[in-house]
Amino acid sequence: MEWLNDLIANTDWVRVTDIAGTVLGLIYLWLEFKANIWLWLVGIIMPIIHGYTYLGSGLYADFGMEVYYVLAAIYGFIMWKMGAKKEGDKKKEKPITHFKTQAIVPVALVFVALWAGIWWILVTFTNSNVPVLDAFTTSLSMVALWVLAQKWAEQWLLWLVVDAVCCGLYIYKGIPFTAGLYGFYTVMAVLGYRNWLRLMRKQQQPTIQESKSLQ
Repeated sequence: MEWLNDLIANTDWVRVTDIAGTVLGLIYLWLEFKANIWLWLVGIIMPIIHGYTYLGSGLYADFGMEVYYVLAAIYGFIMWKMGAKKEGDKKKEKPITHFKTQAIVPVALVFVALWAGIWWILVTFTNSNVPVLDAFTTSLSMVALWVLAQKWAEQWLLWLVVDAVCCGLYIYKGIPFTAGLYGFYTVMAVLGYRNWLRLMRKQQQPTIQESKSLQ
């Protein structure tokens, strides 16, 4: 077993978790595209791996955000599971719906408060040279994750803004490969939104057919 001990000792685990986190991120994106509830399981595992990577790299603020993502993933799984409805012998998944009109103002206020709070933290306690945009993407990501937990189709539009801003930000910061990844995310946000609208119409068809049969 000495070879195994040597392998463990000589392995760059930060690099391994970085690769694993990227692979899980792509799996998560695919499950989100398909509106599959198991995205939340990946959403629990992925931040734990990312958290280890950030902790090993000394990125303590990013590590703290991963704790939020784990809790948000648990909340999202519960919301999707509780929203499922039993019809006969089958249990239908929580349906995809539109962003609730009455939620627009409260969500906007929470977003502005988070943006201001994170901006203040970055300006006060860090040497960030892009605190406004950094706070913007972080706060909007937190809101978008909550909207995803409600299974509202417009969550993709929020991620579209986050990903597009991140893409430009990472180009500015001189990390082109990460910028390219977020460019890919931006395209997927457009495709994901269109797919969720299609899935929503598909979910509504049985209800329409049932109402016609009762007439």
